[in-house]
Amino acid sequence: MALLRYTWLLTLLALKCVQADFKVSTQDLKIQLNHPVSFNLSLTKPLPHDGSVMVKIDVQHPDLLSTSPSSFNITTNQTEWIIHVKSLAAGHSTLTANVTPSNITDFSQAFVRVTIEKSDTLYHISAVVGWIYFLAWSISFYPQIYSNYKRKSVVGLSFDYLSLNLVGFLMYALFNCGLYWIPEIELEYFSRYPKGLNPVQVNDIFFSLHAVFATAVTVTQCFIYESGNQRVSTTARIIHGIFTTFILISLILSFARIIQWLDFLYYCSYVKLSITLIKYVPQAFYNYRRKSTVGWSIGNIFLDFTGGILSMLQMILNAYNYDDWESIFGDPTKFGLGFFSVAFDIFFIIQHYVLYRYVDEKMIDLKGRV
Repeated sequence: MALLRYTWLLTLLALKCVQADFKVSTQDLKIQLNHPVSFNLSLTKPLPHDGSVMVKIDVQHPDLLSTSPSSFNITTNQTEWIIHVKSLAAGHSTLTANVTPSNITDFSQAFVRVTIEKSDTLYHISAVVGWIYFLAWSISFYPQIYSNYKRKSVVGLSFDYLSLNLVGFLMYALFNCGLYWIPEIELEYFSRYPKGLNPVQVNDIFFSLHAVFATAVTVTQCFIYESGNQRVSTTARIIHGIFTTFILISLILSFARIIQWLDFLYYCSYVKLSITLIKYVPQAFYNYRRKSTVGWSIGNIFLDFTGGILSMLQMILNAYNYDDWESIFGDPTKFGLGFFSVAFDIFFIIQHYVLYRYVDEKMIDLKGRV
């Protein structure tokens, strides 16, 4: 039995040694509409086969682009070919090299993700808009921190909102750091989406960790400065209990290998999305109950409003540039969350400048009431 296993192992190693690999010069190609480009398809070693081998370039969306050649035979010792790509319409597509017979070569990495844009100018405008809203959202934490420091008080800041915000950003940071820095989880992602890109970028890591830090600083201020009789409400505690139970069960299932760690991170992101939907409600209700926005920084709202508007603008620009309106209407979660946040920001602005504009801090007692 041991000899049989050893023989099989040697056979597999021998096949691996003789197997040739197809590679592409780039797996991500960005082209403008009606501007042909090319990439190289190459072999790492000659094919271990005496007969003819056919290579076919499969196009995911043939209405968006075409290739030349679309197929060819390998009958010589040639190991590199130039594949010309012609764009027909804006959008996203994938080119995949398929080899016949398939058992003599590994062509799993011979694919190219192609993005066809209408205008390179729109691409750069979108990038600038992205950086502006990234900065706006990153800075938006500090007006509240400065206001608390200047007043030496956190009266007016909802503890329910703050606690939900902290948990939400912790879940977001856990998702980003796990998928970006843990190789095993990244491998799980690529095994599930072999032609995909890691959705987490460096700026996502920075923003989420910075958001946890800034929110933690604000929470610390609640223990230092005057807070009146504020506390985390029973409703918020129940919500936190539900989220905690959900995450603990997911964690146990991950350790027991019933679900993958990638699924655990996805569950963390679902908690973040749920919190984003409800976190503004406690602050809006707290302002209504007090009939005041004193202690709730309007600078935070303007920056959050700016970030939300620009985030939706970038999605619209990209949808037009890549003719990809399904990214908004087919999967409305991100756009809907941005719209939801902007709607609450407008409501907060109305509370501050219209409904409770004549209330100043001298009219507020230690319990936060007018």
